[in-house]
Amino acid sequence: MSQAQYIAAIPPALASEPLLQLDDIEVIYEKVIFAIKHISLQVAPQSIVALLGANGAGKSTILKAISGLAPAQRGEILQGKIVYGGQDITHATPGQRVAQGLLQVLEGRHCFGHLTVEENLLTGAFIRRPSSKALAHALEKVYAFFPRLKLLRNNYAGYTSGGEQQMVAIGRALMADPKLILLDEPSMGLAPQIVEEIFEIVHQLQQTQGLSFLLAEQNATVALRYANDAYVLESGHITHHGDAQTIASSQALSDSYLGSR
Repeated sequence: MSQAQYIAAIPPALASEPLLQLDDIEVIYEKVIFAIKHISLQVAPQSIVALLGANGAGKSTILKAISGLAPAQRGEILQGKIVYGGQDITHATPGQRVAQGLLQVLEGRHCFGHLTVEENLLTGAFIRRPSSKALAHALEKVYAFFPRLKLLRNNYAGYTSGGEQQMVAIGRALMADPKLILLDEPSMGLAPQIVEEIFEIVHQLQQTQGLSFLLAEQNATVALRYANDAYVLESGHITHHGDAQTIASSQALSDSYLGSR
């Protein structure tokens, strides 16, 4: 089946309310280490928003606060509010957030190496418990966007390349029927050609499936080429915010991202 069979043009979102909104979020680790302070940001429906900054700036912490995974690393939200789809999810469990279509693709991909590519993908649909017919349709939809995975579907994920594992991780998230995907360092360790391929697929998913993405990325050049908006972080604070073109042409990256003064 071709990708065209699964792509239907979706008009721009008409909703004026953001899909995701963070209001004055602070996260502390081990009850003593402040990771992020006074973080407020928005993700509009059907948009790509980039979190830019050097390693340790707080990008991953923001994503884990949103997905509910911060407590797994002894992180705690001290103050602020997270609103998703008009609902306060600040204290919702990770499972509840996934059930509402909010998913995170972790840094490092975290595929199950001892399972096949297709078995990895199937784990993403577990929370929905779809019928056999719906499950088969979801698989073919993923394969339409990632035809390489269909060729590798019976191979163990642990023996695939880094780029292929990143495709598996994103495809696994798609199996859960998301509205918003949090991508943590999707370009890490990948060749430039593969990075472009991954970001092009993300762009296609935004444009044709109406998905939104909040991605943490050190590769500012490629992220800004595909993003609608961007936030620049330094030492747990947002130092700049604007549309991607404005951020790309300003001193924001050299001042905060590259550490120039």
